[in-house]
Amino acid sequence: MRGKIGALILISIFALNSCKTKAVAENGIKTNIKEVVKSSDVMLVDVRIPEQYAEATANNAVNIPLAELQNNIDTLKGKKVVVFCNKGIQADKAVEILKKNGVDVYDGTTWKNVKAIQQEKE
Repeated sequence: MRGKIGALILISIFALNSCKTKAVAENGIKTNIKEVVKSSDVMLVDVRIPEQYAEATANNAVNIPLAELQNNIDTLKGKKVVVFCNKGIQADKAVEILKKNGVDVYDGTTWKNVKAIQQEKE
């Protein structure tokens, strides 16, 4: 019985932390994050600290740490922005900040998720 509960907890955790690659509701319209990441007019923003960004990130991503995001709103307005981090927690906060400031933003969750989408064959 104890093993089954542990397995169930692990499955639940995995499901909650799985990549957000399916349709994401943005402004009431369902958007496929894969299409957004692969679009030519997207700006990919890694919101992790510079040291983490320097270790690895998605292709063509810029680094704007979450702590500095509010100061960079003007550079993001008018652009389609995908934000991401290590586990998705900072990305969720970044989405909230950017939406409040009128930025067209999408949650890419993690840099590994965004990179995997970039590397997918058509």
